[in-house]
Amino acid sequence: MLKTGDRLAICGDSITEQKMYSRIMEDYLTMCVPDLKITVRQYGWSGERAPGFLARMTNDCLRFKPTIATTCYGMNDHEYRPYEERIGQTYREKSEAIIEAFKASGTRVIQGSPGCVGKMPGWVKTANGNVEDLNLNLCNLRNIGIELAQKEHVGFADVFWPMLTAGVAAQKQFGTNYAIAGKDGVHPGWAGHTIMAYAFLKAMGLKGEIGTFTVDLKKQKMTATAGHEVLSSKNGAYQLKSSRYPYCPCEPEGHSAPSYPVCEKDNPERDDSIRSAMGLIPFNRDLNRFVLIAKNGKGNSFKVTWGTETRSFTSAQLAKGINLVEEFPLNPFSEAFAKVDAAVAAKQAFETKQIKQIFHGAEGKADMDKAVESTEQQREPLADAIQKAFAPVTHTIRISVQN
Repeated sequence: MLKTGDRLAICGDSITEQKMYSRIMEDYLTMCVPDLKITVRQYGWSGERAPGFLARMTNDCLRFKPTIATTCYGMNDHEYRPYEERIGQTYREKSEAIIEAFKASGTRVIQGSPGCVGKMPGWVKTANGNVEDLNLNLCNLRNIGIELAQKEHVGFADVFWPMLTAGVAAQKQFGTNYAIAGKDGVHPGWAGHTIMAYAFLKAMGLKGEIGTFTVDLKKQKMTATAGHEVLSSKNGAYQLKSSRYPYCPCEPEGHSAPSYPVCEKDNPERDDSIRSAMGLIPFNRDLNRFVLIAKNGKGNSFKVTWGTETRSFTSAQLAKGINLVEEFPLNPFSEAFAKVDAAVAAKQAFETKQIKQIFHGAEGKADMDKAVESTEQQREPLADAIQKAFAPVTHTIRISVQN
């Protein structure tokens, strides 16, 4: 669904305002598919329902002329209670109106479903029923979203079902404390947000071919796909210059951006780990293939060194291909990735301030045009900082026979 130069609007409630799945999406679009030159704005608003966004979308979103938008409502719309027809009807009517308003402005749409809940939220005083009641309600809203997407000929991102099933699998594997929907039952940690981002990125039709590096071990020659240049091949060391990054699930200690998982402390058995989600869903297989293929070597096993880490593989594994970013979570891209991610996080944080505090605050009420102009002047260097941080990475892959 993406076109070169798209302006993406990521719209939703407090889960969007957490700026986690939206950050993963912008990181991915910026670094993994830079040739598309996608720019992003996030419009998360805590407590919002579909009617609330419909009321503000012209002022807050459409004025910036998005060419594609994702929506993620339903969590508040379902009222934290068993399903009633009036809940579904309101969600259907307002969601359809949002889609039609986007389409009227020339914006392509991906209708996102709500996620799931993990427990009865203690902070919602009006909540009633049980967890299964709430998830059945949310599933009904998901199904309404499918019907709307088919009727309106727009995209659909299923957030609910992958989150629910991954959460069940994670509790069986890692224990009942694993909370895919977050510790409060509603607001996910990094694992849940990774699944959300996966749903939207897949709905965009992205293919996940980030890079493939093919080595003839006998000739000691490497070829690489677009976005990667082989600088030298000598004595089993292959130096490359890459202008496309793999998606990095953690960042090195001392360089990590605010709240992002730190590689040295990351535990893939916890729900605050991006790597954990990548083990529950086919994120790396579908969206993050950074593959090394090596053939024609003399030996049954080989050592591969990438950055500071070394792993051992059989000749059969290398001939089939290994996903480097899966085998080397901390890798030569991690530090560079962290710089871009920090810039993305800073920009998205300002976008929340721009919309919620300024557009809907005293400045916006006094003079909206002036508020827009002044805040855009503040946002521009934050957006520029992302591109300045995104620089080619020179790295070396070493392959040697295992003694």
